Amino acid sequence: MSTAADVPRFKGPNPIIQSMSATKRSTTSTDVKSTMSTNWLGAYGNFITKNNHQVSQIESTLRSLTYIIPGRFRDAEIASESIHSGVQLLSLYHDTLLFRASSKLSQPSLANAPSPHKRYIRFWFLKSPLYRRVAYLLQIVNYVELLIEMAAKRRGERMRWRAVIIIEAIKAFCKLLLLRITKSRPLITPVLPEREPLPEAPTDEESAFQGDDSGYASASGSPQQSSPDGEWTMPRTGMSLPTLPSPGDISSYLLSRVLTADDIKPAAKLVNQLQGSAQVAEILHILSPLAFAVAMARSKDKRKAWAPWVLGLAIELVARQLRDRSLRTTPLEREEWSRRGWALGWWMMRGAFYENITKSMVEGVRRRMPSLIGGILEDYEYLWENYHFSTSP
Repeated sequence: MSTAADVPRFKGPNPIIQSMSATKRSTTSTDVKSTMSTNWLGAYGNFITKNNHQVSQIESTLRSLTYIIPGRFRDAEIASESIHSGVQLLSLYHDTLLFRASSKLSQPSLANAPSPHKRYIRFWFLKSPLYRRVAYLLQIVNYVELLIEMAAKRRGERMRWRAVIIIEAIKAFCKLLLLRITKSRPLITPVLPEREPLPEAPTDEESAFQGDDSGYASASGSPQQSSPDGEWTMPRTGMSLPTLPSPGDISSYLLSRVLTADDIKPAAKLVNQLQGSAQVAEILHILSPLAFAVAMARSKDKRKAWAPWVLGLAIELVARQLRDRSLRTTPLEREEWSRRGWALGWWMMRGAFYENITKSMVEGVRRRMPSLIGGILEDYEYLWENYHFSTSP
């Protein structure tokens, strides 16, 4: 039987109790920091949601300033591009916040029906978590690719082209993965849902004129709620009363309320699955920038060598010839291929074509411009001549 003398006694503070107290304090401190960060993010998200129009204007202004700052490139190229990339990434985060807020709103009316592009991208964005992650990765790489190239160039041309090939390989891998996730459907750009404006909350003055719970205004007796497009919503029934069109706008008013085939199609059917040569065309279009970058890296005279330029453009043209031209092609697919056709114009600003042909034309135009515009154009000439991603579509 143990006695009091057998129980160990500590002359100082008990180390076990001290260890438990320290652990408890550390856990409490971590929980407090996590709660504070969550509260700050929540408050920031609410601020962005309530002031989305003003935030969009500020983003647009900051983005424009990075384009027109004199001497933007050369001495302060990395600093200016860092600002531009930072604004783009912050805008992407704001898009995510606003998309979550818009998802909680009621479905839009027929007059405000989303475009086929919005319906299709939203469908895959909500359906597939993998699509969502890959699309975010692809968009982030597009925003920082030029900044990475600028940083890599400080370590030499070899390191720069190595970074270019790695970035183009990541982009091609992401696009091929999206092609697989969407079950061999062509890549629709942009791959993320576009920002949609949210209805603004009524101000205090507007709220003062709202009626009681019966749904009528205290003075006029008219319905009290209105949507951003001017439609009046009846509080009791929830039905909306559209505004009458102006006499000269009757045709567009009626056409906006006509259902088309794309309006009633399921979102997944807005783009057809590719088969045979059409699938090969999509793969060639995805791999064209990577092939051009690899050929440029292997070329000795990178500015005047025609082989990389001809190779990249030839792959694009072959892809356009192999694409599906049948009647089953949807309007969304034709719109995407039209956008790709306009993007072919960037090949005039790349490689040997720019160095041998376009450069002299740009210099001639610059000399005839006012000094301010000519200075900005000269800065862009430096960018086009020295960086691959400055003209990458």
